Amino acid sequence: MAGHSKWANIQHRKGRQDKIRGKIFTRLGKELTIAARIGGGNPDFNPRLRLAIDKAKVANMSKDTIERAIKKGTGELEGVDYIEIRYEGYGPGGVAFLVDVVTDNKNRSASTVRMNFSRNDGNLGETGSVVFMFERKGILEFEKGKIDEEKLMEAALEAGAEDVIEKENSIIVVTDPNDFEKVKEELEKSELKIEEAEITMYPQNEIEITDKETAVKILKLYDDLEDNEDVQEIYSNFNISDEILSKME
Repeated sequence: MAGHSKWANIQHRKGRQDKIRGKIFTRLGKELTIAARIGGGNPDFNPRLRLAIDKAKVANMSKDTIERAIKKGTGELEGVDYIEIRYEGYGPGGVAFLVDVVTDNKNRSASTVRMNFSRNDGNLGETGSVVFMFERKGILEFEKGKIDEEKLMEAALEAGAEDVIEKENSIIVVTDPNDFEKVKEELEKSELKIEEAEITMYPQNEIEITDKETAVKILKLYDDLEDNEDVQEIYSNFNISDEILSKME
């Protein structure tokens, strides 16, 4: 599942959305199970599980399916013994990629992720080779034109947000992960519609991709990773304008 707001225009490219939608439940189920295994099955005392449940509800996952995934994590139901692995690498144009994998077969994942990079002009790196370019942050996305921007700016800073960033089609509220729930609740009280809400690996700086050829190569790698059944999250520091994306449809 592709991270936060900066992926919205990429995910909605022609022909991609249905493909992505088909994998959402599988990935949400894995996240629910792992969150419950690590922090317990009570979302009141497990922020990671609470966020996973919120995402599952937004995706219209049924209550029974959510509960079964949680019970697999707590051991009340038999489930797969998943492990989490993070891979780091570089793609075309020198862009950095962090790839979070949830798998029951470490060797398979290592092999398939390496192949995803190598056949798309990318290279897997050593642990620590790109993660320093990202920070763990809470991200709340709002669609431009659907909210009062001044009201959002005021409410976000009052609630304790670190920053408010304007993008092409959206406004991003950035928080410290520890303040994420508090800021989210305050903005919801202000009746500001949140499009996306998650804790993610946010790039400290973005690389602007200004030519179509490089953009095509980067998105080919991104799509290949997205199609990998073990890949849970993809983070990168590239930024492709809507203008270039529109030329690729």
